[in-house]
Amino acid sequence: MTIEIRVADYQNPEHQTIIGELMNHYASDPMGGGEALPAEVINNVAAGLGQVANAFTVLAFDKGQPVGLVNCLQGFSTFKCQPLLNIHDVIVDSRCRGKGVCQAMLSEVEAIARQRGCCKITLEVLQGNHAARKAYASFGFGNYELDPAMGIAEFWQKTL
Repeated sequence: MTIEIRVADYQNPEHQTIIGELMNHYASDPMGGGEALPAEVINNVAAGLGQVANAFTVLAFDKGQPVGLVNCLQGFSTFKCQPLLNIHDVIVDSRCRGKGVCQAMLSEVEAIARQRGCCKITLEVLQGNHAARKAYASFGFGNYELDPAMGIAEFWQKTL
């Protein structure tokens, strides 16, 4: 496997299609909820990301074929008074998992975060996604905590 990494161009129709298709691949997987995305989302997610200030997507290709994606959103750490980078989605084609695609994409994300002066990179991962947890831990990610006596932070949501 020869992995090529590129930052997506949200205006490029080919990249728009790749982002929509990989997002749908992820959503259809049990770790992504197990349901296909609506066509409206598939067709418009790249354009939507293009409207978000400081968002970017890293794409991975093997012999010209798209095999992975990482969507990132820049935020701000009030404790450090510096930008931070949140990884919102990590997608590796199920046929290419365990072959270094995730690590190659995370390396590019880290390089961009450092260029932007970010103090940290954050992401969320399901407890049952053991392969992803292993990949993230081997890259240096770990649980977030301020004081061990208070425990690790949890990621909560309220659907609107």
